[in-house]
Amino acid sequence: MLTEKLSAYSEMTDRKLGELLSADVIPPVLAESMAYSVFSGGKRLRPSLCMAACEFCGGTAKDALLPACAIELIHTYSLIHDDLPAMDNDDFRRGKPSNHKAFGEANAILAGDGLQSLAFAVLSECTSHDAGKYIARGAFEMVMGQSMDVSTCGGAEQLTALQDYKTAALFRAAVGAGASCARANGRQIEALLAFASAYGMLFQITDDILDFEGSAETLGKSVGKDAAAGKTTFVTVYGLDGAKTYAQNYAREAKKAIADAGGDPALFLELIDYTLKRRA
Repeated sequence: MLTEKLSAYSEMTDRKLGELLSADVIPPVLAESMAYSVFSGGKRLRPSLCMAACEFCGGTAKDALLPACAIELIHTYSLIHDDLPAMDNDDFRRGKPSNHKAFGEANAILAGDGLQSLAFAVLSECTSHDAGKYIARGAFEMVMGQSMDVSTCGGAEQLTALQDYKTAALFRAAVGAGASCARANGRQIEALLAFASAYGMLFQITDDILDFEGSAETLGKSVGKDAAAGKTTFVTVYGLDGAKTYAQNYAREAKKAIADAGGDPALFLELIDYTLKRRA
């Protein structure tokens, strides 16, 4: 079920993103650089969770399509900026040259700026004002996490907060926006947000693990840079075995949270298990 549902969500997202990025008024270089990163082979996990949360709470995937696309635009802008020389200085993303390698730093910065601005233009068309609230908060928390990431000197004291903001925030934004599009009740939304917080940590920890024991060919990006740069991750702080234990604990926490939400948790449970074992 997971593969089929994610594929359907991804196709819906790609079609709408194609419409949004094909506007004739966008200058050619900006349009090309924005589309280059948006359509670079991402999994569309965040928009998928947005639409899945909407269906979970009684709505339809289409009800949450606009905020789902906004989430993906924001996520993509963050990746473009994250790869810049002033940030992580990565030459590759998803197996292709990073945006600044393909278009230059100035155009990459503008592509990220454009995607973020377009995301909020898209949200202005959404009938659920709460969807915009969740996404705006998630986007700002993500920036807070990135700020902590570039300024931290290591150690466990800030690790959970850093990763919660850097990664889990957009997952909370996705499920919160999706649930609000279905006019979910407060109990459902709180349970979904708890799921997203735990799932986001699980996702980030498995990403840290893959940076340590994965391959650039499989991941489509540089590996081993976190440890080399002295970055604060669950692997650098707790070791590989410790990080895997944390991942298992967050997986259990995410499962408990979604079980308390009151709907059919099958898709979410399958996603948790997949993420715990992922290799890319």
